[in-house]
Amino acid sequence: MRHLLQQLGARLLDLRATTLTTKITALVRDAGALSSLDAARLLRAGITEAGVTAIRAALQLALCLHHAVQDDHAKISAAISRLRDLTRDGDYAYYVDIAHFMAAMPPAALPQPIGSTANNRPEACGEAWSPPGRHTWTPGNEPPATTGPQAATTAS
Repeated sequence: MRHLLQQLGARLLDLRATTLTTKITALVRDAGALSSLDAARLLRAGITEAGVTAIRAALQLALCLHHAVQDDHAKISAAISRLRDLTRDGDYAYYVDIAHFMAAMPPAALPQPIGSTANNRPEACGEAWSPPGRHTWTPGNEPPATTGPQAATTAS
């Protein structure tokens, strides 16, 4: 019986996380057009109440997109700062890079590089994400262009 209750609890938590994620997706869909952030505040409270802390950063990233679409520099900076705090442990730290990209802000503006910009070697990102045995293209070692204007100059 205990095992059955544990499985049921896990399913309910998974269902709750899926519901919260769906609501975050709706915020992303409506980014920039929201008249109020009350829905986000309620969602943040729901995330805290449910104990599904892993999606707090996703909600904050959605808010970063909203402020970026509105081109509100003060709010995007504050939202990125909060996102940085939420990802300080390293989980989802690359969300900060994504938020900077969405806001057309260079990650170099950060006090210290985090997320995918934390590596000093550009090829390290490719090495980390490429399947074993697969070649990683690095700056200065790109594959030859097969189409487009670069292909003509490469073939010459």
